[in-house]
Amino acid sequence: MSDQSRSFQAGPDPFGRVWNVQFRWLQTGISIRHADTVDVKFFVSPEGGEPEEKVIALPHPALLQLTASRGRKLSDSYCLRLAAAHLRRMIETSEDMEKTLVTLTPEELAAYDEQSAGVTVPQPA
Repeated sequence: MSDQSRSFQAGPDPFGRVWNVQFRWLQTGISIRHADTVDVKFFVSPEGGEPEEKVIALPHPALLQLTASRGRKLSDSYCLRLAAAHLRRMIETSEDMEKTLVTLTPEELAAYDEQSAGVTVPQPA
């Protein structure tokens, strides 16, 4: 897996803070929440602040449809890149930062897939 998605800094957030992000684990949500997702857990902390956990849930059916339509391989590193992209957006906008668990929509997954392919697309709404 890419070191850029495992440990990175994100921000600044709307308050000017830069956040440290550490990847913790990736597993199927079925085993922990009875959900058909791939869950990616990170610990995030603002400069000088306490760490918080954030879990980005990627819906498995949407991942399968997306990878099939785009001819991509569904892998741990692919899921980690998509989740890290969303976490960066969360930090930069402060959207959903009060939540521990955030489930992405199929549209968000598609937008982050486009970004990872180097194509400029609008951020998901």
